[in-house]
Amino acid sequence: MAQTALMWPFLYFADDRLSTAELTAARLDGDLVEVGEAFMPADAVETRELRAASFRSIGGPERAVTHASAAWVHGAIPDPPLIHTLQRAGRRRAAFPVDARIRFRDVALPAGDVEVISGVAVTTPVRTLVDLVRDAVVGGSPRHLVDDMLAWRPDLLADAVIWIDAAGPIHHKRAAAAELRRRQEEVTR
Repeated sequence: MAQTALMWPFLYFADDRLSTAELTAARLDGDLVEVGEAFMPADAVETRELRAASFRSIGGPERAVTHASAAWVHGAIPDPPLIHTLQRAGRRRAAFPVDARIRFRDVALPAGDVEVISGVAVTTPVRTLVDLVRDAVVGGSPRHLVDDMLAWRPDLLADAVIWIDAAGPIHHKRAAAAELRRRQEEVTR
């Protein structure tokens, strides 16, 4: 953790430089604000790099931040989800701590669907949108997350249709492709 402190002077992790009690007190005093799994000075600018780095304790290069958590890192949604979603980013399986605030999938993501931001693997915006659509069509995540992603970057829709057409077998592919095409038709009307 000491390396985290040196690399990220604007992020404070529990029991790194300060205890959880000290961080909570500083938050209550208005000196710090929560950012994902960490805290940052209240007057610092929240960037995607800081949001991604806040996952260093649970993510990293071998566990990618996905779904709504990735949408938050990219800046498409304003608040982080209550339960973070991570997925294996490398070929090798790694031990993963059990935590009620984390949903983890131990299926490797293709390297092209992941980008590394601040040392943390995060699904690309296109893959994030496709994952949110796949979940939304079966009621797994709210549809407003898809709307938020498209409001943030409308150009992702065409790229998502191309991505899903080229993808191999994935869960809920047919329903997600139909939903993406329906949205694309709405845009062209």
